[in-house]
Amino acid sequence: METTLQVLSEAERAQVHERTLGVLERVGMRCDTAEGRRVLADAGAQVDEATCIVRFPAELVERSLAQATRRYSLGGRRPGWSFALNEGRHTLLADGGATNVFDCATRKRRPATHDDWLAATRILDALDDVGLYWCPTDYSPNYEQPAGFVRYFTEVFTTFSKHVQDSFGTPELAPWLKEILDIVFGGREAVRELRPLSFLITPTSPLTIEERYTDSWLALRDYGLPVAIMSMPLQGATAPGSRLATILTANCETIGTLCLVEAAAPGTPVIYAPVIATMDPRSGLYAAGAIEHGVICAAGTEMARYYGLPAESSGFCTQTYEPDLQTAWEKANGGLLVTLSNPDILVGPGLLAGATTLCLEQIILDVEESRLARQARTGVPVRDDLWLDDVLKATGPCGSFLGERSTRVNARSGEWHLSDLGVHGSRDAWQAAGSPTTLDYARRKVQEILAAQSSLPLDDGVVAALAALQKRADSATA
Repeated sequence: METTLQVLSEAERAQVHERTLGVLERVGMRCDTAEGRRVLADAGAQVDEATCIVRFPAELVERSLAQATRRYSLGGRRPGWSFALNEGRHTLLADGGATNVFDCATRKRRPATHDDWLAATRILDALDDVGLYWCPTDYSPNYEQPAGFVRYFTEVFTTFSKHVQDSFGTPELAPWLKEILDIVFGGREAVRELRPLSFLITPTSPLTIEERYTDSWLALRDYGLPVAIMSMPLQGATAPGSRLATILTANCETIGTLCLVEAAAPGTPVIYAPVIATMDPRSGLYAAGAIEHGVICAAGTEMARYYGLPAESSGFCTQTYEPDLQTAWEKANGGLLVTLSNPDILVGPGLLAGATTLCLEQIILDVEESRLARQARTGVPVRDDLWLDDVLKATGPCGSFLGERSTRVNARSGEWHLSDLGVHGSRDAWQAAGSPTTLDYARRKVQEILAAQSSLPLDDGVVAALAALQKRADSATA
């Protein structure tokens, strides 16, 4: 039997859906993209061009939900690698956009550099627990110019070999990305089949479909990229001041955006991906490590399951500015709660300070916490070969099971989580090793990965084609 978590009952999930239908039909959403409004009007939505408000009839919502592709796999450049969604297991997605780095060697925070970006991307590629990539730090100031844009995606696909989830807010760059995908993956139909990239759309809370990123996806929609819809309402700030109302807000924003996606490209694979958060009422700031954050994100995963959609959620959040005990309890609580809600994708390893600061060692620590949470979710497996009543009978009272074959076999087959991080031996052994801290273990692991990791090479023809594209992009920028 697996360990499970329930925040909302089935009846309560149905209530969220019914109230969502009411809000979308009577209040609607502001849609800032003209192309999006046109698409929705053609699909049967009521569009007020003067206010940009779109109201969604219940029939349109239900039809859109029925059109979304639910069971599919995310691919990548690594041969044989894929991740199937809606199959009862999860992978990690690197969180994105940190502007700073906490350097554990100096105990200082500093602006992120390209070397930090590269080190983080290499570590994430080396860790099998991390299946999806989102740019962990700011990349460069000219990212949304052709030269910087092509350089970024070339470096991403060169360095990270699994699935990439990213976005951009300059629709004019869409043809450049299509050319990169064609070169690296072999053309539009190959991309549609492999799905190596998913696009992140982030509706603005409250109840707004923003323009630039949505228009960028609209310019890419013929490539069949999965769409992750990441609403980010903040309880008491950009959403009403209750957990339930914040869940409702996130659901309205996610489902309203899904209607646009399915109207523009019926059958598009959709990932239900809101990051449902809360503020600290004492300051009005995002309360990244609040226990309520984990609870309502778990509820968001339950709403994804209500709709039968793949679920992407957020759990490894913290308000702290460097790794410490508060970091540990905030990330452990949130990570465990959301893992037990059964997401497909869990966002967040490696970031501190409300997702604004990257720490390489924290990537290692968060991955280990994810492994612990995954083990907790396995609960107590029940199979005939695990009762071991015959072993109990043979050993009898006052016996020991250390030498039993079943103990050795099960120690290697999942009955225990055997971590290679942290303190697990005697005090004498720990002192003999110099009394290392958990952070010391994580730093050593970072160094080992960076010393051993080697990115999957691109074919010479692909490298030459990307170089030629970069030359064109440089000229276009100039």
